[in-house]
Amino acid sequence: MEKKYIVTLTDSERADLRKLISSGKGAARRLTHARVLLKADQGLPDQLIAADVEVGHATIERVRRRFVEEGLEVSLDPRRPDNPREHKIDGEVEAHLIALACGAPPKGRAHWTLRLLAGKLVELEYLPAVSHETVRQALKQTS
Repeated sequence: MEKKYIVTLTDSERADLRKLISSGKGAARRLTHARVLLKADQGLPDQLIAADVEVGHATIERVRRRFVEEGLEVSLDPRRPDNPREHKIDGEVEAHLIALACGAPPKGRAHWTLRLLAGKLVELEYLPAVSHETVRQALKQTS
């Protein structure tokens, strides 16, 4: 099968990658991607690269494509999400959540549960909807 993205490293890029790998310091994914690029530059087939570096074929293809399209540095680092998630619970809602959690529990209950707190936030219309896991994460950050 003909490769769409052919990796051709310059001498300086090859030296930089070898230096990165030999130092052994850095993120494991970054070191793995460097190994993939060096082996791809040697012209090894993907099956051998996958066996040597212990990664999947999709990873090899992705690293090749990112190197050809975007360059060396970009291909070594993981891609950041294009649309990072916004936090549902901002400072104002978090203050109300803490006040609820520190207050008296509802009648018939010994203490607040995460589901009760989530339901109360929706009932008081601080948020249109919220899960107990979101409440847990917000309370974990504050303690």
